[in-house]
Amino acid sequence: MIPVSSRASTIEYAIRDVVVPATKLESEGHSIIKLNIGDPIAYPGLPTPRHMVEAYSAALLDGNNGYSPSYGMPDLRKAIAADESSKGWPCSSDDVYVCHGVTEALQIIFAATLEEGNKVLAPGPHYPPYMAYPQMYGATTIEYALKSDDGWAIDLDDIESKMDDDVRLLVLINPNNPTGNVAGADEIQKLLNITKKWPNCMIVADEIYDALDFSGKQVSVASLSEDVPVFSLNGVSKVYYAPGWRIGYLAIHDPSGVLLNVRDGIERLLRSRLCASTPAQLGYLAGLNGNRDWMNEHMSKVQSRRQLCLDRISKIDGLEVEAPGGAFYMFVRLTDEMWSKNDKEFVLQLLHQEHVLVVHGSGFSPEKGAGHIRIVYLADEKTLNTAFDRIDSFLQRNRTAKK
Repeated sequence: MIPVSSRASTIEYAIRDVVVPATKLESEGHSIIKLNIGDPIAYPGLPTPRHMVEAYSAALLDGNNGYSPSYGMPDLRKAIAADESSKGWPCSSDDVYVCHGVTEALQIIFAATLEEGNKVLAPGPHYPPYMAYPQMYGATTIEYALKSDDGWAIDLDDIESKMDDDVRLLVLINPNNPTGNVAGADEIQKLLNITKKWPNCMIVADEIYDALDFSGKQVSVASLSEDVPVFSLNGVSKVYYAPGWRIGYLAIHDPSGVLLNVRDGIERLLRSRLCASTPAQLGYLAGLNGNRDWMNEHMSKVQSRRQLCLDRISKIDGLEVEAPGGAFYMFVRLTDEMWSKNDKEFVLQLLHQEHVLVVHGSGFSPEKGAGHIRIVYLADEKTLNTAFDRIDSFLQRNRTAKK
């Protein structure tokens, strides 16, 4: 048997891994309520805006689907720069690099900045690629704590205790996936104050959910940084409701002028993989340049579904949750002892017994996510109510069976 690489054999992606048993059940004729993946258009009432779809379609019909520049189409880079500048920092089109989603942007950043023995400091729990990808470059991801009993706020003392000369990247996901916590200006400023003590450290600001902020606290990290280099990440998937287009970007804020060599490495890497999808870039451009009033209606629906979930969870024995300040996830605590110590088994049993699919919290961090499940609350109200009815029945039935 030809061996697989150690890099590939150890990678786990909980959000998609749980789909494997769900797909098997579907092949056997079962209908599954899927609350596992943050795909906004998988649920009714939250379509990709029509003018964006029309721009994408027009590009295909007009034959505008050839290779585009490796760093992104100039008009799109200009529009992204204007959007980032509106958040409070002087972003130019030359600072913007268009990628195949934020996930590729992360891979590019890791490849350009990490060497054997380096560290990435990321929140625990976190989006799985922050753990999976750094190891491909010989680096290690170290988790800093989020306070589960305080709205998942950043534990700044824990960050300070873990900083050293080997930490090259400090990650802030804001709003956070999977907890929904939103870090405000005060927290971010303290984060910057810690980081600037370490001149080889850069901040990765994953702000893909920035316009899905219910707290009023969300602020661009780059807008607050006067000296620390920041990679701002965003894209079309979440806020513009077009995840399958796979268009994201990284924008470089380099106030002290220390990223010249890193920028050169990023550009070399981008040229080597050709370009992002041309039609999808044109669709995103239409979204950035068009009227955004439609966002209000989408946001209202998301908020309504968020409140429904909070109300239902508050009435189910065995579940607790800190109200999320942004994004569209709830990181729900399992309080029954039999499940609090085995969240993955909870997910698998819930799937097989009730045909409801969620994600185990330990898939976002074996230590700091354990005893939780992540629920995507984008489904319509009828589907959400059915899902919570089934979860409640599942908890009651298994609690009774244990007795």
